[in-house]
Amino acid sequence: MPEVRLKRGVAALMRLVAIFDLPVLITAVPGVDGKPSPLMAEVGAGRGRASGVFVRTTPNSFNDQELRAAIEASGRKTLLISGVAIEVAVQLPALTAAVEGYDVHVLIDACSGISPRTEDAALRRLTGASVKISSLPTLDGELAGDFTQPNGQQAIGVLFELAGGS
Repeated sequence: MPEVRLKRGVAALMRLVAIFDLPVLITAVPGVDGKPSPLMAEVGAGRGRASGVFVRTTPNSFNDQELRAAIEASGRKTLLISGVAIEVAVQLPALTAAVEGYDVHVLIDACSGISPRTEDAALRRLTGASVKISSLPTLDGELAGDFTQPNGQQAIGVLFELAGGS
């Protein structure tokens, strides 16, 4: 996915998170210097809603005990997952969560892969494991409910922004 489209998708997701007061869990991996890798600026918009950044030391963030505890403490059984690279950071926790009974949705327009072939392979594996591949416009519509209500009006604005971009 072109970087500009990915950034637009992540920014739209963070706006929906704010509009609908959704909980956010952000993970990062350690960089070569041992510090957390830098996050996209667009992720920063959701950082205030997040309970910190979980620096994972395994490819599968669902194996991180702190992150797992935060997910369980939320009481939520539906997980919306996005990230880079879809082949690792998205696929592995999504598969684990699905096996453990979570309703997992990968938001494809807020994800990116290493290559089209490896991204396609990851998506095929995910759908074969009953993980739902969805989009931000779909999520927007599902959350909006009634476009005459304040949250619905804000959500339609996000939808128009998504539709207007290239």
